Amino acid sequence: MSNATLIAGKGVHRVDREMLKTLSTPQGTRTHQPVSHFQLVQILVESLGFRRIQVVHDEYAVSANGAKMFGVLDLDCEFTGCRFAIGIRNSNDKSMRLAMTAGYRVLVCSNMAFKGDFQPVLAKHSKSLNLADAIAVGLDKMQRNFEPIRRTVEDWRRCCLSDDEAKRIIYEGFVEEKLKAPNLVRQVHELYFTPQHEEFAERTLWSLSNAFTSAFKTLKPIQQFQATAKLGKFLESYYRPF
Repeated sequence: MSNATLIAGKGVHRVDREMLKTLSTPQGTRTHQPVSHFQLVQILVESLGFRRIQVVHDEYAVSANGAKMFGVLDLDCEFTGCRFAIGIRNSNDKSMRLAMTAGYRVLVCSNMAFKGDFQPVLAKHSKSLNLADAIAVGLDKMQRNFEPIRRTVEDWRRCCLSDDEAKRIIYEGFVEEKLKAPNLVRQVHELYFTPQHEEFAERTLWSLSNAFTSAFKTLKPIQQFQATAKLGKFLESYYRPF
């Protein structure tokens, strides 16, 4: 259900939320205000709770010296087999800004890959930073962006395809390389015409989208995310209002 991916590369190790408590935060200067990794997560989780949104799963990774933190949080906001998620990153060595990304496709990697459907927070560690306010504004933006995504999915669920149309889309995506992704034509064809889950048995654009994303899961994490990120724009060109 979740499309949130956290990749911890060389020199970065995974930790749980409780471990974040043990990491020290350096003293601030006149122009730089370090932000506790644990405080960031705590305020984010509390702010989500005020909006009646719960975290159902979270993962974190930190650099060897504890200065950089990366994380993903799966939310209990679900729709049609998808779950929204948040990605965060923070540093106390001036190497990157505090940032949050969100959507139902989220990738956070210690190599600085940081992608989602939209990015509601990007803040400098300045003396003027009010962490609670920045997160509150970011979550407001996040919730406003969730609804258009839901509507798109519902539209695709009602967009019926003939078998010939589905085959043409798969052919153009891989053989004509319009999708610009690794060639998984056989896998997508099988997943669409012989679906593994009953909810995708109907011949719709949404079922075809699921066949693509399911096939992409055989790719390496970054390849998988890159292919999935291109999929929406590719399939949009085949959507027709019902």
